[in-house]
Amino acid sequence: MSNSASSRPGSAEENRHEALSSELLELLDVTGPGPLADIILQRAFELNATDIHLEPTPSGLRVRYRVDGLLHEIVRLPTTAMQPIIQRIKLMANMDIAERRLAQDGHIARSMLNQPRDIRIGSGPTIYGERLVLRLMPDEAAFTRLDDLGMEPDQIETLRRVLKSPYGLILVVGPVGCGKSTSVYSFLQEISTPQKSIVTIEDPVERRNEGICQIQVEPKIDFHFADALRCVLRQDPNVMMVGEIRDAETAQIACRSALTGVLVLSTIHANNTASAIDVLQGFGVPRMFIADGLRCVLSQRLLLKVCQKHREVYHPDEAACRMLEIDPSQAQSVNLVRGLPADSNFHTGFSGRTSIFEIMEVSKPIRQAILRGDSAIEIAEIAHREGMKSLSDAARNKVLSGVTSIDQMHQSMLSFTD
Repeated sequence: MSNSASSRPGSAEENRHEALSSELLELLDVTGPGPLADIILQRAFELNATDIHLEPTPSGLRVRYRVDGLLHEIVRLPTTAMQPIIQRIKLMANMDIAERRLAQDGHIARSMLNQPRDIRIGSGPTIYGERLVLRLMPDEAAFTRLDDLGMEPDQIETLRRVLKSPYGLILVVGPVGCGKSTSVYSFLQEISTPQKSIVTIEDPVERRNEGICQIQVEPKIDFHFADALRCVLRQDPNVMMVGEIRDAETAQIACRSALTGVLVLSTIHANNTASAIDVLQGFGVPRMFIADGLRCVLSQRLLLKVCQKHREVYHPDEAACRMLEIDPSQAQSVNLVRGLPADSNFHTGFSGRTSIFEIMEVSKPIRQAILRGDSAIEIAEIAHREGMKSLSDAARNKVLSGVTSIDQMHQSMLSFTD
């Protein structure tokens, strides 16, 4: 049953979304559009937004925040406020305010914002004016511990064992925005010791870590991932983190490095664990290098968590039982949860996100399958026979444990191949 005490209206938290829109419109009259830009940034930090979209429309400036992966319209400001706000933010980011026809990139340092996070900005022209999208970079102090990523206990055990390897390649795969970087940073935290030389190669550096040497690639001066990799290999590393394998040269250098005494962590765009092998082969990496160098592949997705304060408990119907692989006769003993829309969760019923994982350790049978040239489907079947939990299994467990909803599970299953 829903918690009636927590769902009663009137609290400051519940009314924050509606109040924020009213606050911004009122401040526009009091402070003017320039200072209002600072308030828009400040409120985004307070709401733990990851992105701010400032979009021109025929009627004015639409302001949207991305929170927990979902975009929410916060306010629409009048046309007279549009250009001053855009110019204010471009000035803070050292962008050319006179240039509105071409795309630009900018950066606002945390020192200017009095916040623990930088902001990276991209601008571009639209038919109604200049559009800005601001990425609020992660707080460097807010590292996620390995135990807090959302893995099953046996998955954590597998990963900790693999991370102790003195050399080899560990890949995290998935689509854009699925939390790959957060996972890789947690792996680095897990293995970082004063006795290890750890170097990262990133574009951009998202979180700064005092105990790790971090390098940012600069494509504008032709300093790419492959160039940085060659440089780092001459500097006696124990562990290298490559932000993303994007091209054949980087893939081949990373795999060769994993065979020569370096533990390499990286991310790659692939649909699931086994298909990462196809991607590496597509980059021209020989099967022998993949079989000998690859230690583990993790595939992950993000699911929205049902709001803790606004939720209700119910029993699954027959269709839900089939999806959850439950005997319908046992339905009354199974409790599922779904969120209730409230202002505090932007009327979505969800608050926060959790990850689900599929972890494939490269065992001897899988290594032999790679050398034979078996398909991704055949390799996945071997991994499942050896006990690998699929993304579907992980999502099902999150539903049954009351973390997420069956709708979230259904939507996530559309994005990967079981």
